[in-house]
Amino acid sequence: MLHPAVLLLASASPRRRELLAQIGVIPEVWPADIDETVRTGEVPADYVLRLARGKAEAVWAASGGRCPVLAADTSVVCGPDILGKPADKAALVAMLSRLASRPHAVLTAVALRSAAGLRTALCTSEVTFRPLKRDEIERYWETGEPADKAGGYGIQGLGAMFVSRLQGSYSGVMGLPLYETAQLLQAAGVPTALSIPREAMP
Repeated sequence: MLHPAVLLLASASPRRRELLAQIGVIPEVWPADIDETVRTGEVPADYVLRLARGKAEAVWAASGGRCPVLAADTSVVCGPDILGKPADKAALVAMLSRLASRPHAVLTAVALRSAAGLRTALCTSEVTFRPLKRDEIERYWETGEPADKAGGYGIQGLGAMFVSRLQGSYSGVMGLPLYETAQLLQAAGVPTALSIPREAMP
C-alpha cells in the first residue's frame, strides 16, 4: 500500500524517487540548490554529509517546515579523490580506466530534517570493476547513461556489466541506501510500506 505524500525529497533524481516508492513512500519532489564545491582538505565522508545536511536544511527552510525533508548525496571515491560527473567522452575514458580492475568506494549520505531536528546516516560500499577496454568505455559514453552519473556509471543500468564485485548496499550505490533511509524515516514517524498503523499498536 502506498501512502500519500508526507515527505519532501530534496532531489530531482528519478532513481531516488523509484527507491522510495520501493518502500512505499511517494514524496513531493523539491530539488535543493546549494553550492557543491569540495572544500580544501575536505575528506569524502565529511563532504557527502555536509551536502546532504545542506540540501535538507535548504528545503526545510524554503518549505516553511511543513513536513519532513529527505536529502542525499553520493560520491564515488578512488584513492583520495572524489570523482564527479564526466564532462565528455575523454573524461569518462580516463575515469573508468582508473576504476578498472581495482576497488573503489561509493559513499552516500542521507539526511532527514523534521520538527524533531536533523538526523543523518552514512553508507559506504566497495565496488570492484573488471578490466575494461577503451572501445567499450567509448561505446558506453555513446549510450548517454554515464553523463549525469557520479563516477561515470550507473550500477542500475548498463554499468552493471562492469561490476565484478559489490560489498555493501546496492541501493546505496544507486544513490539512496534503503536500510539507512527507512531507519531515519521510521524514527521521524514517516510511514513506509511496512509501518504499523498507530491504531494497531498495543
